[in-house]
Amino acid sequence: MNINTIETGFFKLDGGAMFGVVPRRLWERLNPPDAQNLCTWAMRCLLIETSDRKILIDTGIGDKQDEKFRSHFEPHGAQTLAKSLAARGLSPEAITDVLLTHLHFDHVGGAVLKDASGRLVPAFPRARYWSNEVHYHWAMQPNERERASFLKENFVPLQTAGVLHFIPVSEADVEWLPGIRLRFVYGHTEAMMVVLIRTEGRTLVYCADVIPSSYHIGLPYVMSYDVRPLLTLQEKTRILEDAVAQGHLLCFEHDPDVACATVKQDERGRIILDKTFPSVEAALYS
Repeated sequence: MNINTIETGFFKLDGGAMFGVVPRRLWERLNPPDAQNLCTWAMRCLLIETSDRKILIDTGIGDKQDEKFRSHFEPHGAQTLAKSLAARGLSPEAITDVLLTHLHFDHVGGAVLKDASGRLVPAFPRARYWSNEVHYHWAMQPNERERASFLKENFVPLQTAGVLHFIPVSEADVEWLPGIRLRFVYGHTEAMMVVLIRTEGRTLVYCADVIPSSYHIGLPYVMSYDVRPLLTLQEKTRILEDAVAQGHLLCFEHDPDVACATVKQDERGRIILDKTFPSVEAALYS
């Protein structure tokens, strides 16, 4: 199994929303905001290559949205999903599976594109796309807090094309593929999937939005976007305690600089960052 970082560029979100109840005077030291109180965040995907599969985890924001939408989130940067895959020598046709941790626009936007005629079609024409039925129904009938995050043009065309498959939801972690386990979590949104990958003798945890960045290691650092923040706190604590006890490598989808990190307990018993890495490759293979 080979794992590589796939960078898809950056976007901006309100700093207060991203750091929840933490005061600005604390979080602005971590990720300084601009004049509009917006902070820059990455949209970092993973590519897993096995003997017979090329699996993409999440797809970034895509480029099919209109200028009004783009003005709210200011997507920018030289890297895109297509360019990062091409740098690995891969065309869209080479991807066999696309695992979508959840269907918020910054995670699924690149899953669908507009073809030459303007139709919305799967961006990876030979791939099977994976979600779960519980989360899909949640996204189809969103609550008012999340309505702006679930854009149906990003995922309904997958269902229409017959390429969207559902993974059965379980209370326990499930083995999706050899070496790849999924954990269903409910704090950020309903039945989001955290991905646990066993490789090179260690476990890599793709945290999705439970721990979106290295700045969110501290327990009070929970996003205001989360529908059940106290549950996020429990789910996050489990991930962090396991990472300390078992040496797991945490992968951050939204950190603008740090792709991966290990954590440790300090003399006061708090879990803090230990070693940080700019990419999965640097963490696993250097």
